[in-house]
Amino acid sequence: MKKWLRAAAVGVTVFLAACSSEVGVEEAPQTPAASGGEERVIAATSVVAHIADMLEMDNVIAVPETSVPLPARYEQLPKIGNAMNPDMEIIASMQPTDVISVTTLENDLKPIFKAANVSGTFMNLQNVETMKDDILKLGKKYDRLTQAKKVTDDLQAQIDEAAKNVPVNAPKPRVLILLGVPGSYLVATNNSYIGNIVELAGGENVMGQFEQEYLASNTEYLHESNPDIILRLAHGMPEDVVEMFDEEFKTNDIWKHFNAVKNERVYDLEEPLFATTANLDVAEAVNYLIELFYED
Repeated sequence: MKKWLRAAAVGVTVFLAACSSEVGVEEAPQTPAASGGEERVIAATSVVAHIADMLEMDNVIAVPETSVPLPARYEQLPKIGNAMNPDMEIIASMQPTDVISVTTLENDLKPIFKAANVSGTFMNLQNVETMKDDILKLGKKYDRLTQAKKVTDDLQAQIDEAAKNVPVNAPKPRVLILLGVPGSYLVATNNSYIGNIVELAGGENVMGQFEQEYLASNTEYLHESNPDIILRLAHGMPEDVVEMFDEEFKTNDIWKHFNAVKNERVYDLEEPLFATTANLDVAEAVNYLIELFYED
């Protein structure tokens, strides 16, 4: 069974572009703007834009198109298109010195950046600790270390405060985490961000022991894990994914044998609070899960 999980995870990783790595800069030959010494930064995802805002970065020149509200500091800036598929013609015309994205998209974007002669930084937002580390690195890089330390210290304090809400000596609820994408669903391990916050909320991920972030699903194997709670996270096209989940749980007979289903402890989690990468709302997400886990 473990061989099946390892093999299935290869295709899953490619689909999600979830090959996380250490933060780094893809060095491309400098553009004319770069050679002049002016910092021209593009925050290529909404999370990066919010982090840059908290660092009070005034050198951001563009942001992505997104349904998530952007910081007031940047909402009137030019848009570069979708974070997963940015418009490289627009980006190149702006002559940025740095385009900041995330490692989740690195495999797809790095060759595109290189072809366009654009330098890119990829922040590792796979979990809370890597996010804090990379916020500090970004602060150091752009002379915002004081702000970065405040952001990370405040974030940790909020998480610690949320963790106090976990009932003392309460048994850990056993949790199965499903990540729905259009047409399919995956299983999240502890190496995913959602797995990370389930741990912070006092839960035990029944599929947390694997190295990959996400695994392909096998319902018979999942049934053997016997979770107390099932979390369903809709990613991409939320309404379609929730409808897909509902149909799967209705038509696949095995789900009715799960204790979580029998006890009506299946919960749908929504973006942007529950995203596939870490963000600054982690403490709020932890508190939300604690309320679900220990509602009795």
